Amino acid sequence: MITVIGLGVQAGDVTKRGEEAILQAAKTGAPILVRTAHTRSYQSVLDLGVEHTCLDYVYESSRNFATLAKNLAKQVALAGDNAVYLVDGAATEDNSVKALSKRLRGKIEIIDGVSKITSIVRLAGFEGCSYTAVSAYELFERAQTGALTLPLLVYDLDDRALAGDCKLLLGDLFGEETVAKYVCAEKVVKTPLYGLDRQKNYDYTSAVAIAETSLLEKRRFTINDLKEIIVRLRKPNGCPWDRVQTNESIKMAAVEEAYELVDAIDAEDDDKILEETGDILLQAIFHTVLKEETGAFTLTDVMTGICDKLISRHTHVFGKDSADNESGALNVWEKNKMVEKHQTTYADAVNDVPKCFPAAMRAQKVGKRAAKAGMDFADVKSAEIRLQEELLEFFEALSLGDKDKTEKELGDVLFAAVNVGRKAGCDCEKALKESVDRFAKRFTVAERLALADNKTVTELTESEWDAYYVKAKAELR
Repeated sequence: MITVIGLGVQAGDVTKRGEEAILQAAKTGAPILVRTAHTRSYQSVLDLGVEHTCLDYVYESSRNFATLAKNLAKQVALAGDNAVYLVDGAATEDNSVKALSKRLRGKIEIIDGVSKITSIVRLAGFEGCSYTAVSAYELFERAQTGALTLPLLVYDLDDRALAGDCKLLLGDLFGEETVAKYVCAEKVVKTPLYGLDRQKNYDYTSAVAIAETSLLEKRRFTINDLKEIIVRLRKPNGCPWDRVQTNESIKMAAVEEAYELVDAIDAEDDDKILEETGDILLQAIFHTVLKEETGAFTLTDVMTGICDKLISRHTHVFGKDSADNESGALNVWEKNKMVEKHQTTYADAVNDVPKCFPAAMRAQKVGKRAAKAGMDFADVKSAEIRLQEELLEFFEALSLGDKDKTEKELGDVLFAAVNVGRKAGCDCEKALKESVDRFAKRFTVAERLALADNKTVTELTESEWDAYYVKAKAELR
């Protein structure tokens, strides 16, 4: 059984039990290893006068902090079952001890010492508050899990390069001008986060403490901040408009915002895309808050639902299915979707297409889902023949003056046209939208050309309009 002892922060911090264990090991000739001699608590080892080995040489042969922890654990394990390993601070906080415990499957005895974190908490003035503490070497991994919340302590900030990396991450999360406390060798200075790598000294005691920031003082926000704002707007002393809204009253805003995002994407305007993406998030969180008020579901339920869906439908990534291309991936997605939605027939899938979709988009999706059941045209030519048939039926109804039948046949013509586009591999909704956009631009130029010729546009003949339209196409081309 390897014994691990925490030396604490200062000389003399080692506990009585820890001191006795060190002296007993020295008496029996057991190996005593010290993680590093570059700490103030190392003086306790020197004061005891015991023979020991410092592992500072392991630092030089380790590529990164994760490798260092594993290499230190390996050296300690090689020293034998009766070895004693001394680390600064609290042993339970030390990453090399965690790696050693994992390596030995927990078969170690730990005698803890004074916590480095406790010392930083005192200097930062964080006593009495709930805070998150994380090593600078684990900061980026923790950030990926969304676990970095304020108040926040980041310790092990022991060199300028590492401080620079942490500065960029923390500045992105909380705002680079956010004022923090930099702690080093029992001294505390205030600095904006952008100055974190501009301090005079860095060593094993270095840390940064970022206090909680009020909503109005924040410069960077999270999805939880957005929710908090909406909740506040809904309160009795909030916004009169927001307080009276319901899921029904704001439902079309989601559609409008989605179209505005599409316009921003078409314009290749990153600033506008950023803004419109935020507007869509606002709609999603607003609907969630409204449902939280009724107890229907919470934001956590929403996030859980979408994450579960992405995992369960991508079984070619997270499961045993395989997909070699885009088409294969979509087939896996649709198969998993039918299972999740308990769709036992293809008709279930066809009828599941939202009725509020734009007509061309819905027509294409319905056609595609019917095709999954085998009901489809053999090729584009076959779909074209059906379109010609529908056109003949349309003009026949038109010639008979039957308005209702004419409208019905027109619908069949449009649906047939969508099927032609679908079989050709086109996005029919996108194609129609872009065609309308082109017409609007050409019409604008054609009208300008006509007005430049002193023409009254409402008096132009069909052939004259055609001539200006051809000129407009040439100009825009």
